[in-house]
Amino acid sequence: MNLLIAGCGDLGTELGLRALAAGHRVHGLRRRAEVLPDGFHRIAADLGADLPPLPADTEVVVFTTAADRRDVDAYRRAYVTATGRVLDALEAAGATPRRVLFTSSTAVYGVGDGSEVDEDTPTGPTSATGAVLVEAERALWQRRPDAVSLRLAGVYGPGRTRLVDQVRDGRALRPERGVHTNRIHRDDAAAALLHLAGLPSSPATCYLGVDDEPAPLGEVLAFLAAELGLPPPPVGEVRRSRGGDKRCRNARLRATGLELTYPTYREGYRAVLAGEGIRHP
Repeated sequence: MNLLIAGCGDLGTELGLRALAAGHRVHGLRRRAEVLPDGFHRIAADLGADLPPLPADTEVVVFTTAADRRDVDAYRRAYVTATGRVLDALEAAGATPRRVLFTSSTAVYGVGDGSEVDEDTPTGPTSATGAVLVEAERALWQRRPDAVSLRLAGVYGPGRTRLVDQVRDGRALRPERGVHTNRIHRDDAAAALLHLAGLPSSPATCYLGVDDEPAPLGEVLAFLAAELGLPPPPVGEVRRSRGGDKRCRNARLRATGLELTYPTYREGYRAVLAGEGIRHP
């Protein structure tokens, strides 16, 4: 498989490393391509500007772009403009990828009552950036009706330790009511992308990229505190500007045969803490 990863940052690099280990050819497209690991065919480019020639033999293209700021303009550049430019450049090169994968977000759902969400739940984002992601998906499907959107929940893992840092620094608060969170370890997100890229039959056009267990935020914070040898964070009023309150189901993704290394936050965060050299009690 000849794989092109557009916006090859942390998640894209992990995807590329897994693809290389599986014997595939990997092109990584990013502004500072020199930082990509050995084995990558590095393509230096700003996705918001004119792109250099792209490989004509690209079989699979995966968009793992990320906005550099959390505002509408940055999101539109990263998810709408950049996607269109890469597809234009592939067309100009005469490339006809058999599969196009796009990383989106569960922020496209505006659910806030703790109910279950799956791929058939209507989108209705409550944030302007979530609305841009819906716009980007629709624009992609207009050009490639067979494109696959993997809607990721909160990605955590090496270097993605926001909740751990909040608990360790004493800044975490357990919500007064049971607000749910959804997450996926970075390594499982990368594994899901490679798995979907390699499916022999046509996949669905949308999957939720989450682990097996949506959980109350307070439960996750208390678990992290216990692993760090700290008392549970205090209960207080928590304003949720992102994420709402929903329980995302991954049944469709699991039905493709994907196995998760970290099926719940417990296994995932223990691996993160072990990587930081922290012993568990």
